[in-house]
Order: sequence, then C-alpha cells, then structure tokens
Amino acid sequence: MESYLGLFVTAFLSATLLPMGSAVALFALCAAGYDPWPLWLWGTLGNTLGGLVNWALGRWLLHWQDRPWFPFKPDQLGKASAWYGRWGIWTLLLSWLPLVGDPLTFVAGLMRAPFWLVTLLSGLGKGARYAVFLWFYDMGATQWG
Repeated sequence: MESYLGLFVTAFLSATLLPMGSAVALFALCAAGYDPWPLWLWGTLGNTLGGLVNWALGRWLLHWQDRPWFPFKPDQLGKASAWYGRWGIWTLLLSWLPLVGDPLTFVAGLMRAPFWLVTLLSGLGKGARYAVFLWFYDMGATQWG
C-alpha cells in the first residue's frame, strides 16, 4: 500500500508546485510487478487532485501572485490564459501536458469554471495520460520481455 500512496503523492505534487514528473514512479512500480489498474487509479487520482489545488489557487488565491512561493510565473499564466481564451473549458483535457497543463487548471479557477466540470475534464485527460503510459510500458515489456 505504501507504494501506491507514494505514487499518489508523487502524482499529486507533480500537478501542483513542484517541477517533477510521476511517470518515473509509475514505470518503476510497473517494473517491480505492481498491478497496473491500481497504479492507474492512484496516479490519476493524485494528479487530478493536484490540478484541483491549482484550480483553488486560481479561484481564491490570486492576490498572492507576487509571493515567491506562488506556483506560476506571469508568462506561464499568459500562455495558459491565451489557450483557455481560445479553446475554453475543453483545454482542461490537456491539463496533463508539461509546463502548460498546471497553469490551465489555475486559469480555470480564475475564470470561475465549475468545480465538477474541472474535475471531470482534467480527470479524463490525466486518466488517459496514465492509461497511455501503462499501455506503452506493457507494449515495451511484451516486446522486450
């Protein structure tokens, strides 16, 4: 259970303040023989909840954007705002993308996107990402195994 919790925490943190990725942890646990479905579930859940932290930051904490601990720089917010302005709520399906994804969930908070819709769309995108990672791992393990 500790390994699943570790993946959850890594996935959560990688979707919030820390510049880290959870794919390495996911692949390491796959290589150690863990069942892929719980890995998918815990990774998706952690990464989605981390994105919801960004949404909450955008919704309620923008007045602290000048603080050094604030997770997004003005240029990141500008790019994410442009994406969101052009494509709207559907951009949250891309919230798994490196560099742009986390600010997208933040901008969704700024734009007062509904919590349930942010949860659904970002969860779908992040879940699809983990499913693709697991599929690639399985394909590689099958081919090289």
